[in-house]
Amino acid sequence: MRSPHEIIIRPLVTEKGTWLTENMNQYLFKVAGDANKVEISKAVEKLWPVSVVAVRTQNVRGKIKRRGRFLGKKPNWKKAMVTLAEGDDIELFEGV
Repeated sequence: MRSPHEIIIRPLVTEKGTWLTENMNQYLFKVAGDANKVEISKAVEKLWPVSVVAVRTQNVRGKIKRRGRFLGKKPNWKKAMVTLAEGDDIELFEGV
């Protein structure tokens, strides 16, 4: 069994993610590519004292990047949108 830190790689801080956090009580995370919804839910509940209501996942394709005449590709990754129970929240950036 993997540790929660292997499943949850980092939080995603974007404009859309900030809006979802403030209005819908949903948080975005970059997760391991082979993690499923149950593993993500249990990892979030172990890392923070919250209860997870739902998890949505999305596979994000890596972008094609060009450097001169050479083409390269960024790696594919997985995004998770975690919905928390009413009244729960995650303090990601307490000192900011």
